[in-house]
Amino acid sequence: MDDPNLPDENITWFKKGSEVMNITTDETHRIHYHGGALLFLNISTDDAGYYSARHIEPSGECFYYHLKIEVFSETSRENLTYGAIRNSAQNINIPCPQPVKDTCKTFNGNFTWFKGKNLKPSEHRESLWVTDAKKDDEDIYTCICTWTHNHKLYNSSGSRRLFVLKRAIFRNATIVSPTSKEQLADEGSSMKLNCTVHCGINAERDCEATWWVNGKPAKQMDGYNENSTLDIEDPSKRTFSTAILTIQRVSAEDFQKKFQCKVSGFYTANSATLTLKQRESIIPLIVSGMCVFVIAVFAALLVKYFAIDLALLFRPYFSPGKCNEDMKMYDAYVVYQTQSLDKETEDKLSNFVTKTLPSVLEEKCGYRLFIQGRDDIPGEGPSDRVELVESCIKQSRRLMVILTPGSGPEMMENPTSDQTSAIGFDWQVGLHHALVQREMSVILIQLGEMGPQGYSHLPPGLQHLIRQSAPIRWPKGSRAASKCSSRFWKRVRYLMPVRPARKRDSSAI
Repeated sequence: MDDPNLPDENITWFKKGSEVMNITTDETHRIHYHGGALLFLNISTDDAGYYSARHIEPSGECFYYHLKIEVFSETSRENLTYGAIRNSAQNINIPCPQPVKDTCKTFNGNFTWFKGKNLKPSEHRESLWVTDAKKDDEDIYTCICTWTHNHKLYNSSGSRRLFVLKRAIFRNATIVSPTSKEQLADEGSSMKLNCTVHCGINAERDCEATWWVNGKPAKQMDGYNENSTLDIEDPSKRTFSTAILTIQRVSAEDFQKKFQCKVSGFYTANSATLTLKQRESIIPLIVSGMCVFVIAVFAALLVKYFAIDLALLFRPYFSPGKCNEDMKMYDAYVVYQTQSLDKETEDKLSNFVTKTLPSVLEEKCGYRLFIQGRDDIPGEGPSDRVELVESCIKQSRRLMVILTPGSGPEMMENPTSDQTSAIGFDWQVGLHHALVQREMSVILIQLGEMGPQGYSHLPPGLQHLIRQSAPIRWPKGSRAASKCSSRFWKRVRYLMPVRPARKRDSSAI
């Protein structure tokens, strides 16, 4: 009915109300019609209402058409637009609303454009292009057509609101997750599967991720829940769509199913297939670890207990080939106290020094010992004995100190004979070489218990050595103690030189 070329005699317009008002075809009237076109010139709010048109075909058939006209005040213009334009393109086209275009075409009118209340000069086409669109270009754009009717000028206008969206850069749909074809799972437990796609920058349109199980949408299957989100990162504006598939309880059948992550973007679609794999039990790993730990602890205890045995076994193979490169005559210089001892201690000391010690270290192990009282040259004066002590200690590779209850400095503080003076000198020279000159190592052997006073009666230098290395205790009453393979003698041999000293004529001293 919007065709103005229909014959007027075939069309009749009228307005319904309390009284029916016929519309004229006289162009001098503000409201008139031309065929099927109803014209309102300088429309007002009083023109609102219901209008009807009666159309009589040449055949005599009659049709009625009804129309409701609503007229709003000028203040409502901003809220009365012909639909918003939302676009993120660099150049945006704003077309003039169709009713205004039709009017302009019918009456050969001219177009003008307004952005808000500002005239856009040189814009006289039926569409307006906004180039290099930015956020500042958002506004209400009004298209006005100026046309002439019955020698009078009239304006018809229509507005559209423009929203400049963030510019989108669409990419091929790229699957971010899953990255592997298998996922470890525990039967009977709950788990989540992640399907994430990267669609581009500000690419909210056509960006979707979803899960399928054995060719069916997971959201339509029992036992599975799917939750989808669309996220835009700041400040990069990268767009990701994520679908989280929750398996409420992993069953044995789930390990046979194919889980497909399907994604789609503006240009392409993609998919990735995932299968579940039974997670191996950690019990065998724990058992293996415990076994390795127990074996390591056991081996450490064995090494610690048999460390001396191992050292005695292997050190001949790792020592220098020559047995006595330092050219010393004795492997150890033995000193001990002979004064202020009770009968039992004196007998025990005498038996150990004169029998046990030489029988094991000299006869069975091949070491050479200088034992005071045994290897002294009889008949020498005090000065000769002092020189002999000094020389023999220098010719010894170890200082072996035999400790007994009561062994201490009193024999050096209260000498009763030339022999005791020489014996006290043994202690002084030996400790001097061990502590001050550091020319020899000290082997401490303890016979019996020291009593309540402990080692407090010993010289400070000897106490210092005891704090560094506890004395080796002679096992009282042990039948196996006299054997070279006993624990006691292994410890002594461990502290002795690796290879015994070569025998030399005593006249060389």
